[in-house]
Amino acid sequence: MAVPRPTQLRSTPVRDLATLVGAVDGAPDTSSDVVVTGVTLDSRAVRPGDLYAALPGARAHGADFVDAVARDGAVAVLTDAAGVQRVHDAGVALPVLVVEHPRSVLGAVAARVFGTERLSLRLVGITGTNGKTTTAHLVHSALTAMGRSTGLIGTVETRIGDERVGSVRTTPESPELHALLAVMAERGLDTCVMEVSSHALAQHRVDGVRYDVALFTNLSQDHLDFHADMDDYFAAKASLFTPERARQGLVCVDDPWGRRLVERAGIPVSTIGSTADADWRVTVDPDDPSAFRLGADGVDLKLRSSLPGGFNVTNTAMAAAALVLLGEDAGAVGDAVLTDPHVPGRMEAVAAPVGTSAPRAVVDYAHTPEAIRAALQALRPSTPGRLVCVTGAGGDRDRDKRHAMGAAAAQVADVVVVTDDNPRSEDPATIRAAVLEGVESVRAEGRPDVLVLVVGDRGRAIRAAVDAVWADGPDATVAVVGKGHERGQDVGGVVHPFDDRAELVEALRLAAGVGPA
Repeated sequence: MAVPRPTQLRSTPVRDLATLVGAVDGAPDTSSDVVVTGVTLDSRAVRPGDLYAALPGARAHGADFVDAVARDGAVAVLTDAAGVQRVHDAGVALPVLVVEHPRSVLGAVAARVFGTERLSLRLVGITGTNGKTTTAHLVHSALTAMGRSTGLIGTVETRIGDERVGSVRTTPESPELHALLAVMAERGLDTCVMEVSSHALAQHRVDGVRYDVALFTNLSQDHLDFHADMDDYFAAKASLFTPERARQGLVCVDDPWGRRLVERAGIPVSTIGSTADADWRVTVDPDDPSAFRLGADGVDLKLRSSLPGGFNVTNTAMAAAALVLLGEDAGAVGDAVLTDPHVPGRMEAVAAPVGTSAPRAVVDYAHTPEAIRAALQALRPSTPGRLVCVTGAGGDRDRDKRHAMGAAAAQVADVVVVTDDNPRSEDPATIRAAVLEGVESVRAEGRPDVLVLVVGDRGRAIRAAVDAVWADGPDATVAVVGKGHERGQDVGGVVHPFDDRAELVEALRLAAGVGPA
């Protein structure tokens, strides 16, 4: 679905944008009277009046499509030296703004064109390896319960009040982001809650945006196919906690990277965690792990996580604290944060056919070693029988975490089913072998009774997982991790329809021997 844009378009002269970014004049002369009413870097999304950002890419340069965007109504081009040469060679007569690194100025350009340099919206930005989506949904659902008109931008979807738009990535490119914020402001929304990925921070996607409250959940190994190492990954996350990007921060100090972040943050930061010296202290009820107290100066809330696991207690606590820091009444927050957020693909229970004695079935997005371990540990106490984990690793991504993912599953689960998870251009068998090595390392080091199944076809793997513990009935739990809310499986560059939740429902139905609902 196309990203919506505001109906009230601003007219920004190209010469003003040239001054804004310090552009070198291209040809024709950027002092012309041409005006811009929109911005995009997607050649397929160009509308009449757009500035087209022609950026260098892995496979092609955006300027290679300048003929098409000119026909579609683009009125100017922002690009680099290589791009302007392509524009000249194509003979396209559009004003060209030339800067050395066009992506680094695109946020400022989009903010100027879409009028988001000064926003009436309150903005909450959430970063971290795990917990971004859940925490964002918790904040959003609580605000909605308090009667606020709220937007949400994240991995699963984008919400503009009651309107829902599909999300291509966790954090949109800067032209899309500023267009969305402009639409939210135009429609009278008062708050927007966003997930902010490390890719977005490193690639300038949130440039021109300043958050009222920035949250840091945790950091563990992920995305090392993109970042050089963990320090580089951390530095990208930490860049959210600078005066240019946020006014204040909330950092979980139960995570060692969080404690490190507090030391280097360039903005006022409140800490949250289970330690006595945290500004916001989380105290879990020893008799009920889902219940906890959240205390700070002048605040004492009795809360409960609607989702299982200690990590979701932390997510809920962070959501509540963020809302108070945002200016909401603590008493109202205490009630509103108890609203079930229903986070798609995050510890999402899948119902068995009515009248059957089936194992509990859960789908979760966990796709890092720490997330897999945490998800399974959350399910372990309420699973008197066997716990099954269906897991795999993505292709063309961080290869170093595959062994650790398999090990994390085997450390907690009784049955591990190794399968495919978006192998992309890689050989699926090679990926499975790396995950299996991690499983076998744990079996060799003290858990030899862990049952291991290797089933490449993910649908068959889910059915094998259900069949393996069907006799245990509701004492058993089947956890399918990795894809969560996703509805496709990328094999060799072709995305095939696939939904873990639907496949799990089908597996339960087949095991029960009942027909379709």
